[in-house]
Amino acid sequence: MSDPNSQKAFPVSWDQFHRDSRALAWRLAEAGPFHAIVCITRGGLVPAAIVARELGTRLIETVCIASYHDYTSQGGLQVLKGISPEVVAPGDGKGVLVIDDLVDTGATAKVVRDMLPNAHFATVYAKPQGRPLVDTFITEVSQDTWIYFPWDLGLAFQPPIAKSEKG
Repeated sequence: MSDPNSQKAFPVSWDQFHRDSRALAWRLAEAGPFHAIVCITRGGLVPAAIVARELGTRLIETVCIASYHDYTSQGGLQVLKGISPEVVAPGDGKGVLVIDDLVDTGATAKVVRDMLPNAHFATVYAKPQGRPLVDTFITEVSQDTWIYFPWDLGLAFQPPIAKSEKG
């Protein structure tokens, strides 16, 4: 992933993210039932909370993987915390829902898919390179789009698209 300043900006408000996460829950209701949710931290925490509420799922686990080390570029993946064996029993991920905010290149998704090969993988947003690793998503954005999530933003002026493209 390159510098976000050289990419298309896609700012997402709290309201929009909540609506998109609820839309994800609607789609997932038909794909379940799921006995557990595994969210990929940190980005998957917020949509997992919303989906868990909507689906009535109480067993929620995290898998902690660091990939964006400086908010601008994706580095080597590091698994900081694995998945509890109680959640994944019998071990293949059947009946487990994995949630993240975004699938970008698919590198993080591949690591988790290797841990839970039969889990259902869902993200709110998907980019073309990572999309094949996701079973359910809400919105696809181009690979050269940088999504600004609400937890990364403060209220600030956004220049018009036409003005920013002309330089």
